[in-house]
Amino acid sequence: MAEEHLETLTYRFSEKIVNAEPLNCDRAVINAKYALIDYLSAAFMGAGEDSVDKLLSLIEDEGGSEDVPVIGRKTEASMLQSALVNGYSGHILDFDDVHSDVRGHPSTVIFPTLISLAANYDVSGKRFIAAYIVGLEVMCRLGRAVGKSHYLKGWHNTSTLGTIAAAAAGGYLLKFSVGEMEKVIGFAATQSFGLRIQFGTETKPLHAGLAAQAAVRAVKFVQCGISGTSSVLDGKIGFFSVYGEGCDYAKNILTENWNRSWEIVEPGLWFKKYPCCSASHHAIDAALELFNKYRISTEDIEEVKIIFPPDGDSALIYSKPENCREGMFSAEYVVALALSGQPLSRDKFKSSNIPEDIRKLMAKTRRYHDSSIDIAKDSVPYGRFTIVQLTTEDKRIYEARVDCPRGAPGNGLSLDELKNKLRNSPVSKSAADKIIEVILKLDTGEDLNRLLKLF
Repeated sequence: MAEEHLETLTYRFSEKIVNAEPLNCDRAVINAKYALIDYLSAAFMGAGEDSVDKLLSLIEDEGGSEDVPVIGRKTEASMLQSALVNGYSGHILDFDDVHSDVRGHPSTVIFPTLISLAANYDVSGKRFIAAYIVGLEVMCRLGRAVGKSHYLKGWHNTSTLGTIAAAAAGGYLLKFSVGEMEKVIGFAATQSFGLRIQFGTETKPLHAGLAAQAAVRAVKFVQCGISGTSSVLDGKIGFFSVYGEGCDYAKNILTENWNRSWEIVEPGLWFKKYPCCSASHHAIDAALELFNKYRISTEDIEEVKIIFPPDGDSALIYSKPENCREGMFSAEYVVALALSGQPLSRDKFKSSNIPEDIRKLMAKTRRYHDSSIDIAKDSVPYGRFTIVQLTTEDKRIYEARVDCPRGAPGNGLSLDELKNKLRNSPVSKSAADKIIEVILKLDTGEDLNRLLKLF
């Protein structure tokens, strides 16, 4: 291989991926199992949504092989079709995990890709777990390397970064060479897309499904020998120049300290307690604190202020949501629910009309941004906080601040809580317990096919 090629960022990143050894970190393996339990919880819950029926009708029209389980639907479809639906189901309720370095949702792209491939190739549960950890590592490093401007400009990181990460995970699962890994990253990067303007619609979760599908397609492109660039991340028209802040910024982030620490351990994944955008969870917890402590009637509230750091609410694109699905991405909506004492449950984020009492409270609510407020050392993501301040009709002021919401690293859900999340999905308790049992033994010789048959 020419010396010039060895110097490309794409080559060096690919080499690090191929030579990764995540199974040497016990905590990474444990956290990956937790991530799979959590992803399946979200996917089983999402599988019953009407929009999944729409995708399945398309699949029925297309026909094709039945190789991979469609989670929660007791049917199978082709590798590409299943990746699409399983990614979509995992993200439709916005109940799937997030990672602060990704600024998006890794598992609902990576796991559907690996499931499609694992159902068609002879791979062990241990390799499956390792490939997931590597895919997450890739996605987190891409998230830091692409810079904040990528998300703020309007790209949806779950899709743009997830396509590449899931393809890299697939390549690792199938033991691609460095040259093959360069190619699969290239095929994935050229399919990288997804705009945040789609938040609050059925297209937002479609981004996750399409990213998983594109990742599987990228793996297949390598296998059938289609030509493509080996340096997609590099140069003035490469990925980081087009989507981010250039290769120089990305170089060290992508290549340093592999096998020394893992993003799945530090800072770790955020498993959600509420089925809505994680950027709203600080506000939810603050509002719940006020409700539980003071029990103030919404009729007695004159004004509600929601205070963020600059750009702390970028994902919450609806200040006046028209329906409950848009409410997934509205600080005003979730705070009104919490201050009203209503549960932040799945039925509160369906596409139905917003109740009049919630609209009245939302009308009293305003957002503010304050760069002068000190940042807490334990804030997640770092630099974030939300303050909810309410003023009553008799001018009393009550305030609560949250820096690290429930479910976030440092304030995470326990294994028992994750198990109950799966048990509370449409899966029967006995089926959920079998799934959990198999997942917890995947790295010690448990048959991966046994798990796939439980979907």
